[in-house]
Formats: sequence, structure tokens, C-alpha cells
Amino acid sequence: MNSEEEFYDAETGLESDDSCEVSFKDALVFDSKQVTSGSRTQENGVWERRKALPAEMISRNNFSVWNILKKCIGMELSKIAMPVVFNEPLSFLQRISEYMEHTHLIHKACSLSDSIERMQVVAAFAVSAVASQWERTGKPFNPLLGETYELTREEEGYRLISEQVSHHPPISAFHAQSLKQEFEFHGSIYPKLKFWGKSVEAEPKGTMTLELLKHKEAYTWTNPMCCVHNIILGKLWIEQYGTVEIVNHSTGDKCVLNFKPCGMFGKELHRVEGHIQDKSKKKRRVIYGKWTECMYSVDPKVYEANKKADKKSGGESKKLKQEHSTESEEADEMPEVQETVTVIPGSALLWRITPRPAHSAQMYNFTSFAMTLNELEPGMERLLAPTDCRLRPDIKAMENGDIDTASTEKERLEEKQRAARKERSKDEEEWSTRWFQLGTNPHTGAEDWLYTGGYFDRSYTDCPNIY
Repeated sequence: MNSEEEFYDAETGLESDDSCEVSFKDALVFDSKQVTSGSRTQENGVWERRKALPAEMISRNNFSVWNILKKCIGMELSKIAMPVVFNEPLSFLQRISEYMEHTHLIHKACSLSDSIERMQVVAAFAVSAVASQWERTGKPFNPLLGETYELTREEEGYRLISEQVSHHPPISAFHAQSLKQEFEFHGSIYPKLKFWGKSVEAEPKGTMTLELLKHKEAYTWTNPMCCVHNIILGKLWIEQYGTVEIVNHSTGDKCVLNFKPCGMFGKELHRVEGHIQDKSKKKRRVIYGKWTECMYSVDPKVYEANKKADKKSGGESKKLKQEHSTESEEADEMPEVQETVTVIPGSALLWRITPRPAHSAQMYNFTSFAMTLNELEPGMERLLAPTDCRLRPDIKAMENGDIDTASTEKERLEEKQRAARKERSKDEEEWSTRWFQLGTNPHTGAEDWLYTGGYFDRSYTDCPNIY
């Protein structure tokens, strides 16, 4: 099977409505006399985003991932066909849009006059961007070549467009912009996944770029590594690890964040620790917390004094914990979280995670934000590009709990994509991206996929038919 679309999954072609000079703001407000489910309409007639998926998560108990993966140790998983039951009902493009859940942090950074204060809020945003992955053990659908996703949140002041710009290798590009020209946030991601026997490791290759336009600043960073443990046996759990370096290309300020690996006894599980230094390499602030919970900032001298005091008082308890810890030979047991973040006196809270809904575990461990991403808002369908993820029949079927239709449609779309690629090869025709083009990131000098503009003009007549 020669297709990278078969591990993460898409292409489209509906005729677009000619009357496209309409904003999503118009689509979100409608006459309360219209036929609706009732529970989704507020008293003032304003449409309300859903708080649950149409159906609960499909059980995976009768499926063995080992039968698929046992011959794949050390291989890149994008080449392995996975049953749809191991997916979650979102495309990888939609998963990328979850970076925007904590956009209020960008707005906060825009409002600050001090560059070090801006950097610490940007660092909190970089951490918050991966927070939604906590306990999300389902695999997003691989985007089809040419697939797009639009996310417009006028109440939060931004809009985002993403496109699957390459299939071999799979590359997803995105561009978000403030509706008030305060910021732009963009990047391209090439996820590399490998199976290592008991775990799957994901390396999110690609650079994130955040531009604060008022301050004429540009920040860049790469996301940490992600590992899903106990693929074969035991309870699935996720850790993030690696060094994330955030650079302010305008001031020379830098933030170095260490996403700590779990360690043998779980002491460092979910922990993030780092510092901000100015262009003269003087350490200005220490950042600490957990990517699953919250992030704080504190003066470096206060942090070091607290660390020394901790070492004096914590030696015996650490030794006791090690004596009572045992390793499992059968599964990589997730260590119990011993405590939440211990706040150092004088620290400033930078970010705290939004609590998940009570029924999240029955709905793929989605956040409240993720629950809304595949929803078609009133009037939206006539505005969307025909390549938008929300129109994918396999994702929609899975969201509705229809696993058989989801599987059938996934296979049909993959076969359609293969046939289109074969036809292009026969005609010696190159695939042409629609909204992004390969260029040079002006801040890093590296190759990057850059948004060419025009998506929100609502002219989609030349979009491919991928569904």
C-alpha cells in the first residue's frame, strides 16, 4: 500500500454560491422562528455553539492495533494503513486550529509595552498550543491533498485558514490573522510518526511564527516531541518532551523551555521549566508549570533561592519515593501525578488551562473548543470552500457514530486520491496549491509555506473536487 494519506487522511468540489460578500457574523445570527433543535438557540435568537458531539466515542475494545503495528517497529507510520476506529472525528488540519484556543494570550501580548513581559505571555501561548493533546489518544484523519479548514471566530477577533499543501511528505500549512490587524500567526507542519514497540513518537517538524504587528516583532519556535505510550498493552497516556526555543527576532530576547520527559518515577511528568534571557544573555525571568495545567513566571533569584530550600527539605522524601516505586515489565505505566504545580511566592500566573467538560472522556477527550470544530454553523455551508474538512463524509460519519460508513468513505476518498495522483502522473502534471506557496520565512531564512491571500474573497470556482 503506497500512500502516506493512510496514517493521519483529503480533496473537494462543490459549486460555490455567487453571493459571497457575507461575513460569518451574518451567518451566526438568525431568526429564532427558523427550525432549530431549540437547545442550541439562546433566548435572544443568537445561535450557540454545541457543547457535545452528536454521538459518543466508538469503542476500540474489539480491535487489536498490535496486528497492524507488529511489523512496523522503527518505521514512519504515515505509510501504514490504520482502521478508522483508531481515529478521532477531526482532520489534522482541525487539530492544528486548536493552537488558537487560547488566543486571548496573543491579545494580551499585543497590549503590553515591555518586551520581556510580551515574551513571557508568548511563551505561555506556545505551551497552551499543545495543551489540548492531553489524553487525546485518537489519531486525527490524514488531510487529503488540497483539503482546507477555515476557522472564523469574530467574537475572539481572528480567522484562520489551513491547507494540505503536500502529500509526499504530508505537510499542512496554516495562517491566522487578527481581524483588527494586531497579529499574524502562521506555520507549516510535517508530522513524522514512528512506532517503537510500546509507544508511538510524533515529531512535529515545522516552525511556528507569531508576528505582533503593532510592536513590529516576530517570534518563532518549534513544538516539542509527543509520545503516546502503551499502544499495545495498558492504558494509553501522553507525554511531551524536548527543548522549545522561542526567539524574538526584533529584540534578540529568547525563551528556552524544557518540556521534561516523565522519568523513571514520574516526578517530572508534564512539567515545563525554562527562562527568558535578553539579547545580552542576562536571565530575566524563570518560567515554570505544567503543559496540562498552568504556567507561572518568577524572578530568577527568587526561583534559585526556592530551589535550594527545596533540595534541603526534599532529599529524604525523594529517597523514600524511589524505594517504594516499581517498574512494570508489561506496560509503561503512567505515574500518578504526585502534586499540582507548587507556586513559588512572588510568581505571576501566565496561563491556566480551560477545564474540560464532564463528558469529555466519552467524546474522544475533546476540549469544549474541539467539540465545536467540525460543526456546520447556520448559513456556513454556502460560504465554505468545497474542500473544507467539515464536508468530509468519513469524518462526519464517525462523528455521528457510524463506523461502517466512516470506514467505507475513508477507503473511497483514499482511492479517489490515488486515482487523481495517478492521472496527474500520466499527464505529467504537477499539483498546484491554492492558498499557500513555498517560499522563505523572512525571519528564519528557512523554507516555509506562506499564505498568498485571497481565501476570504469567497471565490472557490477553481477548487479541486476531492470528496
